[in-house]
Amino acid sequence: MIEVSGLQKTYRMGKASVHALQDVSLKIEAGEFVALMGPSGSGKSTLMHVLGLLDVPDAGTYRLQGRNVGGLTEDERAVVRGRTVGFVFQQFNLLPRATAVENVALPFLYTPVPPRRSPAALLTSVGLGTHLSHTPSEMSGGQQQRVAIARALGNSPAILLADEPTGNLDSKSQDDIMALLEELNRAGLTVVLVTHELDVARHARRVIRLRDGAVVSDDRTGAAPRSVSAVDVSPPLTVPGFRLSALWIHVREAFRSLGSNKVRSGLSLLGILIGVAAVVAMLALGTGARKAVEAQLSSLGANLLVLMPGSIRSHGVSQGAGAVTRFTETDARDIPEEIHTVTKTAPSVTGMAQLVYGNKNWRSSIIGTVPAYGPMRAITAERGRFFTEEEVTRRARVAVLGVTPARELFGDADPLGEYIKINRVNFQVIGVLKEKGAMGWRNQNDIVGIPLTTAMRRLMGKDYVDMIDVEVENAAALAPTEKALRAFVLRRHRLTEDDESFDVLNLAEIQSAFQATSRTLSLLLAVIAAISLFVGGIGIMNIMLVTVTERTREIGLRKALGARPRDIQTQFLTEALVISLAGGISGLLLGAGVSFALSRFAGWAVGVSVSSVALAFFFSVGVGILFGFWPARKAAALNSIRALRYE
Repeated sequence: MIEVSGLQKTYRMGKASVHALQDVSLKIEAGEFVALMGPSGSGKSTLMHVLGLLDVPDAGTYRLQGRNVGGLTEDERAVVRGRTVGFVFQQFNLLPRATAVENVALPFLYTPVPPRRSPAALLTSVGLGTHLSHTPSEMSGGQQQRVAIARALGNSPAILLADEPTGNLDSKSQDDIMALLEELNRAGLTVVLVTHELDVARHARRVIRLRDGAVVSDDRTGAAPRSVSAVDVSPPLTVPGFRLSALWIHVREAFRSLGSNKVRSGLSLLGILIGVAAVVAMLALGTGARKAVEAQLSSLGANLLVLMPGSIRSHGVSQGAGAVTRFTETDARDIPEEIHTVTKTAPSVTGMAQLVYGNKNWRSSIIGTVPAYGPMRAITAERGRFFTEEEVTRRARVAVLGVTPARELFGDADPLGEYIKINRVNFQVIGVLKEKGAMGWRNQNDIVGIPLTTAMRRLMGKDYVDMIDVEVENAAALAPTEKALRAFVLRRHRLTEDDESFDVLNLAEIQSAFQATSRTLSLLLAVIAAISLFVGGIGIMNIMLVTVTERTREIGLRKALGARPRDIQTQFLTEALVISLAGGISGLLLGAGVSFALSRFAGWAVGVSVSSVALAFFFSVGVGILFGFWPARKAAALNSIRALRYE
């Protein structure tokens, strides 16, 4: 079963060297019951670790069932250990919050071979059939050790290595455990027992004594073992790949581990929850603001150029005095005839005026224009109608009210057909415009529209227009039309090329600038929210690092039961991922709720999109994997023996 020759093992303790094994050579036949004895520091535990493939000697050869296992990789050693060796420890090393059945089932996680016996059957075989759902705290020391033995038998090992299995037991429990080990040995199991007690060693049929890392005696105290067929490991080892069933077990283990520290896990989850909720809410606000801006920009009209006196580019605002070019109604009429890409024009004049109805008054913006102004600026009447060309021609005193003056002057009453005074001139209300909202310096709801000629001749005394809206046939024609419009003005008013007494505004450029600003603000909000999610990820990493430290012995146990470094890494990554997923889903719900509340109670424009939800969700998952990777890697890199001895 076991053949070692010339084993050497030296540990470095600071500058000193400790020779744990010195030229150890021995053979153990299948079916033997061997006791390794010696004082503390004799090397018996080191030898057991080497035999159990938890440690690698510095020199010498080790053949297990005829195969040289000295050159195996760490993953291959884990596979052999999981299939061939069962461990029983002095400290039991049971998972404290797992039931007896769950503890016994732990080795099954690391082997693709279906178990020959169920955890319940194994517990029944060691006399604990009535304690299946008991946790370690609900069992005596002897019962806990029986659970550990049942766990060691889970993968039907060929060798059982017991390290001081009765060291923490009373005499009655000690006798029971030794009787159980003898029974297992009689059934054909090879048992190697590490002890320093003669009473325990008497149960073995062979006693090997060590001192200072060397074998000093090898005495047979009982009959030679009967012939037992050993498990053959000589064929090439196949390291198991990914298994979906194992992933589910990792998830279940993660929930149990996180559930054992609810407050700490909750705080970690809270960091991700707040981060994801902030991302969703901020993106919703950004999306809503962008849509609101787009809606308001669309109300300016599509494919529009605005010809106006003064230069916005030079002075920042249109200059109404000084060297400016004045435009007339004739200019507006001639532009479509001169420039074929122009479909229509709408001259207009603006000003402020006092509105009076009965004992109520309101100061509002007056726009004198033509009927084409409405469709060009996406202005429609919600009630009544817009004025007509005939009314413009005869300078009719009719008016269409925006939502604000209609509300301020008439309240809930219907204003259609009523007369109001605009700067002491009577006007009949023929329509009320649809609500549009504010844009720049002008509230588009706080306006009164009247015929252009009425505004110029009867109200404002102007013989020129303040601006001319020019509608272009399509967006592609905006740039050449703008160039042609400038040339038209220069030619018609006999101006020089560098004249700055007029300007042409391209509303498409303004819309593009507003949209770019909106996107930038949305991105800024998302970055700010992502920072909070990043901080939550750091919290996960801190918690996982603490968890690795607290569960060091458990990690060593899992490795002893056949876990590979990849299995340990997957376990801890799964726990980080579970926190991230739970926090991400909760954060999505909270973020959507906050967005709804802001929309409902604060009146803010919000828009929760599928893309923002997906971005926040997958970002939270990425944060969990990113910040869980280092703790998981640290756990996987732990030395098995040091982890088992960790206090």
